[in-house]
Amino acid sequence: MKKKLSTKAVPELRYIEKGSRLLDHSLRIPGTQVRFGLDPILGLFPGIGDLVAYILSAGLVVVMARNGASGKVIVLMLLNILIDAVVGSIPVLGNIFDVWFKANKRNYNLLKSHYDAGKYQGSGRGVVLFVIVALIFIFFLAIWLMLMLFKYFYALLEQILSNI
Repeated sequence: MKKKLSTKAVPELRYIEKGSRLLDHSLRIPGTQVRFGLDPILGLFPGIGDLVAYILSAGLVVVMARNGASGKVIVLMLLNILIDAVVGSIPVLGNIFDVWFKANKRNYNLLKSHYDAGKYQGSGRGVVLFVIVALIFIFFLAIWLMLMLFKYFYALLEQILSNI
């Protein structure tokens, strides 16, 4: 017998859905059908905004892992977050990408499909540990990439100023 995704059976899933909606599709551009959330807005604040959005996304994945997502689903979710973090950190282009990509909504849909397929296995400590380690790695990778980008632009600015 398949287990269906139910916020009554697993109350935390309601928070996952609300968090995903808040980050990815809670607002609409007036006069259009284009929906977006806080993720691209947070991205307007270089570094800090992206970090806050990343932490919120990572928290959603941890909750999903604690509520029975398989290792394969968690890896797919982490890839969504990685793509969102890397491309989303590019000024302006990243914000436009965040409006389109919606990593948190994709992750919620992955979890929902996983439940609806009847593959729910219960909580797995190994998966949660893997997720936490992977998210920490992605976090430090994103910081390193931002530092390299700042270093590059600083050297470029220094070179331009020395030629003046």
